[in-house]
Amino acid sequence: MELRKYGSKDLPVLAELFRETILTVNRRDYTEEQTKAWASRWQNLLKRDGEFQRMFTLVAYERGTLLGFGNISKEGYLDLLYVHKDHQGQGVATALCDKLEQYVEGDITVNASVTARPFFEKRGYVVLKENLVDVDGVSMKNFTMQKRKERSER
Repeated sequence: MELRKYGSKDLPVLAELFRETILTVNRRDYTEEQTKAWASRWQNLLKRDGEFQRMFTLVAYERGTLLGFGNISKEGYLDLLYVHKDHQGQGVATALCDKLEQYVEGDITVNASVTARPFFEKRGYVVLKENLVDVDGVSMKNFTMQKRKERSER
């Protein structure tokens, strides 16, 4: 698996991975209505190239296949972390998250889905609050989580 910085050419494949992952992986924790509303946001990703360029955005590829992607701001907001539906549980999210977390000196915050919450808890994140978010008129639960970096990590 190769991790590299995001490039504009990655955007269409990245958006499709986002959509497919939500419709399959997140179905175990959200209703069909919720996953359809959430997955429909893939088109919004196609408008975020500049934002992905400004943030620290990484993609994971193997033999020409996009396995996953993630991004984080300088301020420590982990915005997106998605792994291809066929490559779950293979260390892709861990590899991406390791690099993303290294980019930030301070504490890290993420709004994690119900599906992603256990992954982040295993990494030392704690739930600050439970949220009900509106996605195109559909209510969905997620969690604001934080990982405090130890002084020795800073």
